[in-house]
Amino acid sequence: MKKGYDAIIVGGGMAGLTAAAYLCREGYRTLLCERSSKIGGLVNTFWQDGFAFDAGLRAVENSGIVLPMLKSLGIEVEFAQNPVMIGIGEEQVRLRSRDSLAEYAAMLKTVFPDSAADIDAIITEIEKVMGYMDVLYGIENPLFLDNLKDPEYLRNTLLPWFLKYQVNIRKAERLNEPINTYLMRFTANRALIDLIAQHFFKNTPAFFALSYFGLYLDYSYPMGGTSVLAEQVADYIRLNGGEIRTESPVTAVDLAKHEVRLADQETLRYRKLIWAADQKALYARASGQESSKITKQRALVEQGRGGDSVLTLYLASDLEKDYFAKHSTAHTFYTPAVAGLHTLPSWQQAAVDGTDALLEWLAQYLAYTTYEISIPVLRDSSLAPEGRSGLIISTLLDYELVRFFTNAERYGEFKSFASAKMAEVLDRSLYPGLLDHIQFSLCSTPFTLARESGNSDGAITGWAFGSGAMPSESRFRKIARSIRTPFDDVYQCGQWSFSPSGMPVSILTGKLAADAVKKDFKGKRS
Repeated sequence: MKKGYDAIIVGGGMAGLTAAAYLCREGYRTLLCERSSKIGGLVNTFWQDGFAFDAGLRAVENSGIVLPMLKSLGIEVEFAQNPVMIGIGEEQVRLRSRDSLAEYAAMLKTVFPDSAADIDAIITEIEKVMGYMDVLYGIENPLFLDNLKDPEYLRNTLLPWFLKYQVNIRKAERLNEPINTYLMRFTANRALIDLIAQHFFKNTPAFFALSYFGLYLDYSYPMGGTSVLAEQVADYIRLNGGEIRTESPVTAVDLAKHEVRLADQETLRYRKLIWAADQKALYARASGQESSKITKQRALVEQGRGGDSVLTLYLASDLEKDYFAKHSTAHTFYTPAVAGLHTLPSWQQAAVDGTDALLEWLAQYLAYTTYEISIPVLRDSSLAPEGRSGLIISTLLDYELVRFFTNAERYGEFKSFASAKMAEVLDRSLYPGLLDHIQFSLCSTPFTLARESGNSDGAITGWAFGSGAMPSESRFRKIARSIRTPFDDVYQCGQWSFSPSGMPVSILTGKLAADAVKKDFKGKRS
């Protein structure tokens, strides 16, 4: 007899874990299937020779979601402060409060003294958008609270917030223009635009990008590494009767029979299915039901592209953490050169002349791009051997560029070349002398992310912006709709269900999916 569950959840990232945790809390028989050997998805820490490296997100933004979720489940996670620095060449500003926005403006004016008026106008826009988004994140998200029937809370907190939310979220959503295009309203200085926006994903909506200055102040870091967050939620699931299977990819979904088939050919029955994994995989593996809605959505999904991916250098150094604390913070966004990426042709143009020409282009790209640098030991001294430091250095990179080298059978050369150039760039800028103190390094590419996470195009935030009709919901006011699919008894959650996404949105959609299943069941358990 086939084993059956009230709910089967496919995908063990934070969205799937959240959905499973809330269903287990209600006593539903729940199974979570994860394709890899570890749960967490892009909330993942690995160890190499005593050094801890975060393989996905570098820190946690609360956004009124993460901490309330943990609190509602009774999960305790110790967080460290995560100070952020923004640097351009020899200039830098360490973000301590909202007052640091004035310091950021001063830094930009030092770099671009002829664009002072433009910078003032852009800073005004940032302040405006931060005000809009404050409403979104201004209170603990009501979805995770247990006191929604408290009349005092409803009257004094929730109702005033909801009224402001309705007004401000509409204002924010009007700023849906790509960030680079939007900034052109305020300046003709392309280098200035690049240095503000080039570390955001291509065509990121202006409201999302401009709100990030506030989000930087919202970052914190789980003691023990980012994976602690996922591990704690997984422990909660197991303690509350849930089942988690790793190395258990779902290879087929029979919608008519309410069954999933695993890679080992085992077939399991579900009453409700929550898909918290790559959406292309769902539409490729689902059968047994057809409709015009399914046909339309399948076409959108098949035509959609994953957003930008990242190239990451994991570097172990015998330099003490005090050296790095002198030059940066635990979490830094650093641009070595002021020229900006607009000065380069597209990689596709460079590739016309072959892989050698593309390597030359890559060297320039890595000199001009913006790096996100994370140093775990500056937050938690247990995350590196005594007297040593691990660095996580990453930058945006197109999955298709890596495919070009792979098709030319030069993938290994590409990785070695990129790793060396990234280290060289930082040695002659932010971290002088770094090259003489490298113990070992590892390189992760968009291909690595696609292989390890199962995400199409190695995407880390779901669908690409500006690539035609979006396969997912993209309006915050309509986020409750994001969990719907055209399939009977199938919900979705995670980075592919709503754009723009991130870990807070993944957690939020996971909770929404669990609530929808609970509502469908109305307390009935198998």
